[in-house]
Amino acid sequence: MLLGPVAADAATTCSRANLTRCLDSACAINISSNPAARCQYCGTASAGGAPADTGMRSVSVGQSASNTLTAKQLQSAPDDPGARYAWATTECMKKVAGCSLDDVADIYDPLIEQSCRAAGISAQMATLQAAARKTKSQSSCATDIRACLIDAKRCGANFAACEDNADFDKFFAACSVEATGCTNYTSAIRTDLIAARDTAIKNADAVLAGIVASYQNARDTKLKSVQNNCTNNAAREDCIKTVCERNMRNQCGANYPAEKSMATLICKFHDLACDKLKK
Repeated sequence: MLLGPVAADAATTCSRANLTRCLDSACAINISSNPAARCQYCGTASAGGAPADTGMRSVSVGQSASNTLTAKQLQSAPDDPGARYAWATTECMKKVAGCSLDDVADIYDPLIEQSCRAAGISAQMATLQAAARKTKSQSSCATDIRACLIDAKRCGANFAACEDNADFDKFFAACSVEATGCTNYTSAIRTDLIAARDTAIKNADAVLAGIVASYQNARDTKLKSVQNNCTNNAAREDCIKTVCERNMRNQCGANYPAEKSMATLICKFHDLACDKLKK
């Protein structure tokens, strides 16, 4: 008994291989370089936008057009992944005889799921790579945070405004937030900067103490010198000698006692100073 046309179509077995090729021609464009293609084209928009298909190249190149969608047909494909999958299903069921929606779901849904897992991994890797690009070296982070911390509006170049730990912690926290990509190093950098602060403050105290000591020594030396001059009247005698040489016509010679008396009177202030010092 011969089967009629309808019965013959009904008896046709779905070629799942051909159905996969047809669906791939719409959903797996350039899959060799993009494992997430099926998910992006016919899965979910959350997998990211599908790459532009320059010239509508697809996996159908070199295959029979009877089992794949043509470039012209693909120009009418929806951009939304869900709509594109529905569109591709309709078109491929026309091309591959004997296939049903169940066949599509059985053979292609698992492929889309696999692709979406690949898309998730790709997204995760992209995130990690972006984070890695933002991560800087410890020395670079230390330089950035220190520059921020010793700004005149914060601790200052000599850390004078951060002698108190609360002030230091406040400014360090703000600078750490500004220095992106340095999270892994902040603890070590804080320890180093605390040490730098303590050294700077200690050195500042030492410098101040040195200045005070130098002035004290200068005063003591001068006082001792004055005391010595008063003990033997050396300063007064030097004054008289200078006045005689520079201001007296006859340089206070032996025959000119009046000049010597005048010079002694001029240098009388040494005696007054020494009397005051003795008191």
